Amino acid sequence: MLSIIFHSIVSGLSSHRSLVLENLALRHQLDVLQRNTKTPRLRNRDRILSVILSRCWPDWRGSLAIVKPKTVVAWHRKGWRLYWRWKSRGRGRPSVPAEVRHLIRRMSRENPLWGAPRIHGELLKLGYELSEATVAKYIPKGHRPLSPTWRTFIRNHLSEMVAIDFFTVSTLTFKTLYVFVILSLDRRQVLHFNVTDSPTAAWTSRQIVQAFPFDTALAVSDS
Repeated sequence: MLSIIFHSIVSGLSSHRSLVLENLALRHQLDVLQRNTKTPRLRNRDRILSVILSRCWPDWRGSLAIVKPKTVVAWHRKGWRLYWRWKSRGRGRPSVPAEVRHLIRRMSRENPLWGAPRIHGELLKLGYELSEATVAKYIPKGHRPLSPTWRTFIRNHLSEMVAIDFFTVSTLTFKTLYVFVILSLDRRQVLHFNVTDSPTAAWTSRQIVQAFPFDTALAVSDS
């Protein structure tokens, strides 16, 4: 019996609290609309009140009329960002001295093949305590010679490369044959081919040996 009475009291207080908050939200929005401006604009205190209501009242979305719920959520997130920016002011990473920045750039220019890990290691030897990410940040961009692309590599070594592949052929008796072919990439010329119904590693190795006797083997590219 006591639990029923207690539950009724809590429900009544909760309903009364929701009614008060709903009236507050509606009166506030009405006040915004009645301001002496052609297009009512929300002030910071209006946004703050909306955010407070959204945090202490579960049914706050149902009373919104002049803004959308996602707008209130965006105000709340913006407020947190501003709070943490204020709280963390002056606590960021220490700035890198100018002499260290110049040293990083100089080491990078004088040693084009050195990357951030190598320069970072050399700086640690000299007693400079900083992260590898910081070193990478101050390395000049675009001063290193570009490495050849895969297409350039293929074009330069085309005469020394072949493509090797298997493909299947179905016969009239529904039997599957496996065709092994070696193709020269520079002239698209068939260097070797053979057919089997049961390919094995030993059989495939024998085909390669037959295609490239002695010291005539070329680089292989799987197609």
